[in-house]
Amino acid sequence: MEGIIIKQVSNDYTVVSNNEFYICKPRGKFRNQNITPMVGDYVEFSNNRLDDIKKRKNVLNRPTIANVDQALLIISVKNPNLDLVLLDKLLVTVISSSVEPVICFTKLDLLTPTELKEIKKIMNYYARYFKVCDNTNLDKVKKYLSKKTTVLTGQSGAGKSTLLNKMDVNLNIETNEISHALGRGKHTTRHVELLSVEDMFIADTPGFSSIDLDSIPKEVIRDTYPEFELLKAKCPYRDCMHDKETICAVKDEVGKSILESRYNNYIKFIRR
Repeated sequence: MEGIIIKQVSNDYTVVSNNEFYICKPRGKFRNQNITPMVGDYVEFSNNRLDDIKKRKNVLNRPTIANVDQALLIISVKNPNLDLVLLDKLLVTVISSSVEPVICFTKLDLLTPTELKEIKKIMNYYARYFKVCDNTNLDKVKKYLSKKTTVLTGQSGAGKSTLLNKMDVNLNIETNEISHALGRGKHTTRHVELLSVEDMFIADTPGFSSIDLDSIPKEVIRDTYPEFELLKAKCPYRDCMHDKETICAVKDEVGKSILESRYNNYIKFIRR
C-alpha cells in the first residue's frame, strides 16, 4: 500500500492511506542504509511496516520534515519580542532548502501605537521580497496556505498553535503561557505532525529559540537574500560577497534600499 507519513512519535510512524490510519515501524534496512523516515514522506508499506520511501523533493532539518511547498514563519512582535536575527536565520534555512517562505507576524495587538508604527515599517520592508501576513487577517493566511503543504515554524510562544486553533477550532491544540522569567514560550507542541485543515496540509512543529547555519555555505547564504540578487549585477566583482570588497553595490544601499539589520545579520552569518 502507499500513503503519507503524517506523524512520528519515537519509532512509530502514522501513515494515512485512503483516509485510513496505520501505525507503522520502519524495517531494519532503513537503519542499515542510514535512512530515517520523516513526516511528509510518501511511502510504501505492508503489515504495519514501512517498506520504501519515495524520492523527496526537499527536506527541512529543523523542524525535520519532507516534501513541503512552503514554510509559514510565525514571528512574534511582542512577548516574546521581535527577533530579526531569528527571522533572517529562518529565511536562510528555508530558502536554501528550496522551500518558499511566508512570514506571519503575530501579537500586533500588544503594541503601543508608536511601536506598531515602527513594526509596520519592518513588515513593509519584508513584504517587498516575501509573502507577508499577520494573524489578524485569517483570510489572507488561508489564501497563502490553500491547496499546499505548509510547515509552521518559529520561536516558542510566537503563537503557532493558537493560529492553528483559530483556523480550525476542532484541532484543540494545547497552548501555554509565556515564561516571564525566560521571556519566551514554553514548548507545547512536542512532535512534528501533518494536520488536514480545509483544503491544505499544515505541519505543526515544536518551537525553538535558536538555530545555527554552520552547514550552509557562505555563498548559499548570500544567494538567499533577494535584495542582494537585484543588485549583484552592479557589483564590479562577479562573485562579490558584499562584505570586505572596496566597491560593492549592495554595501552602498545599506541604510537606503536595504534594511540595515538585514545586512548586519548577513555579515554575522557569513563570518561565523
